[in-house]
Formats: sequence, C-alpha cells, structure tokens
Amino acid sequence: MKIEKVLKTYLPMTETAFYILLSLKVPRHGYGIIKHVEELTGGRLVLGSGTIYGTLTKMQRDGIISVYSDELRKKVYEVTDIGKILMQHEIARLKELHKNAVTHEGEFE
Repeated sequence: MKIEKVLKTYLPMTETAFYILLSLKVPRHGYGIIKHVEELTGGRLVLGSGTIYGTLTKMQRDGIISVYSDELRKKVYEVTDIGKILMQHEIARLKELHKNAVTHEGEFE
C-alpha cells in the first residue's frame, strides 16, 4: 500500500493502532503488545486478543507491520518503514492537539 493511502486510511489513528505501533519500536508478539500497552497506560487500556489480532492482521496486510519471526505458533511483529512514517505523522498531529489543548484548557473551566 502506498504511503499516501496509508496516511489517508489510518490518520487520525485509533488509540489501539497507535499503542500497537508504539509497542513495536522493538519486535513483540501479540501477548507482549497487550502487556506493554497495559503498562504504558497504567492499566487504563487493556486490549483484548480479538481486537489486537484483528488490528495486527489489517496492519500487516497494509504494510505497516511485518512478521519478524514465526515460531511455535507465536508470531513476532515489527514496524515497517511505512509504519514509522505513519507514526511520525500521527505524533506530529498529537503534538499539535496537545499544544492547542494546553493553550485553551482554561476557557472550559
């Protein structure tokens, strides 16, 4: 999938997709991703196996992640260059969102 199509399809990213890719800064298997996301969010976000494996399959099909290794029925995933570009765009979007939220939060007290 071309990067323009990936950006159009995935931006803005769902929280699930964002945290899956954030977890894949190092190769991880599905359960490792679930545990890492739980740790990153202080237990606020607990991904179910149906959610995570459906998202991993879609991301793999779209070229955002790839299988790093596949042994003993445990696939280990890693982010691709397209996935890294996607994350750069999403992080820039989130920074703008955060800057505007901080600037204007007092208007809603």
